[in-house]
Amino acid sequence: MSFIEDLVPFFFMDPKIREKTGAFSDTVMLKLYQSVSNTTCGSADEEIEGCRDSSAALTLKIVAISAILIASTCGVGIPLVGKKHRFLRTDSNLFLAVKAFAAGVILSTGFVHILPGATSSLTNPCLPKSPWLKFPFAGFIAMMAALTTLVVDFVGTQYYERKQEKQSQKDQIDSADLVSESAIVPVEPKAGNEEDGGAIHIVGMHAHAAHHSHSHSQEQGACQGNVREHSHGHSHSHSFGGGNEEGGGRHVVVSQVLELGIVSHSLIIGIALGVSESPCTIRPLLVALSFHQFFEGFALGGCISQAQFNSLRSTIMATFFAVTTPLGIAIGILASSSYNPHSPRALVVEGSLNSISAGILIYMALVDLIAADFLSKRMSCNTRLQIVSYFALFLGAGLMSLLAIWA
Repeated sequence: MSFIEDLVPFFFMDPKIREKTGAFSDTVMLKLYQSVSNTTCGSADEEIEGCRDSSAALTLKIVAISAILIASTCGVGIPLVGKKHRFLRTDSNLFLAVKAFAAGVILSTGFVHILPGATSSLTNPCLPKSPWLKFPFAGFIAMMAALTTLVVDFVGTQYYERKQEKQSQKDQIDSADLVSESAIVPVEPKAGNEEDGGAIHIVGMHAHAAHHSHSHSQEQGACQGNVREHSHGHSHSHSFGGGNEEGGGRHVVVSQVLELGIVSHSLIIGIALGVSESPCTIRPLLVALSFHQFFEGFALGGCISQAQFNSLRSTIMATFFAVTTPLGIAIGILASSSYNPHSPRALVVEGSLNSISAGILIYMALVDLIAADFLSKRMSCNTRLQIVSYFALFLGAGLMSLLAIWA
């Protein structure tokens, strides 16, 4: 220890050595500060300077616009066009299996792709330490978005169901008036027995209808009844028609809220792709976005089809979904010269919107897509359909999660 103690005064008392040491330490600190500032607040593309190629990136962006537009259109259009084909109808086993795969893709998109990205944006070192780095805003915003979606789902479903119930009661009254008028008009005063017969006939019709409704509800309550309904044309139309009427309000809300969650995320990811100047970043994003837009579109198209919108409204919703990501890419291309994705304002906006999208998509995938189908009577009565749907669900979630390695 005495040898070291003797050397310390020598180094720090000599002015020349102290001057050189200070200059060296200053240089080291400057280099360290520059490296830290570049890695924390620099552009992601600048980290891979060898991949920067504006002309190649622009070509890939144009290819991405075309590929994603085609994938989105095909995904959302198949369930809408397929309503006229038996194997693509929303009540077919094939549709349920593919919808389960799409639900897995959407669930993985929320958990694996969007939420971690939102967390990264809202905990970025470029943001002020307080409050952004002291509270998990991404998870909190996602949770509040999921709870808000629950409220909107409940209130909207109640509204549409009450509206349909009033319309149904009005239609029943009108049809009853029509039946009574048709039964009274042909009756002549002289034929008393015919009046009794007509009255008996009307009472018989009501009795038959009541019996048919009672037996119909019993059949729906049992798996064997569901099989019989599916095999007979008359009962089949009653079963799925009535089911659609009862759940029509819910399908209306589900389709609109699901589209809101998908569209908000698609716009953000489209802008992120559009502002990138790195082909190394764009190539994997192109493949991942085409894949997940197709299956998100399929799930959305199925919900729109089940909601039984008219052709114009279905087309508007499908078109709005299909063009959102290409529109985001186009906005990113135009703003790439002035837009800084690492500015505090851009990070907060992007992180907040991604958190909201994650909360909406996670809720919709778990509650309105997975639980609604997997806890249904039809699924519980068909073991083969259960196995195929569970396999499709895990396969969709796994494949979409695997894409996080590249994008």
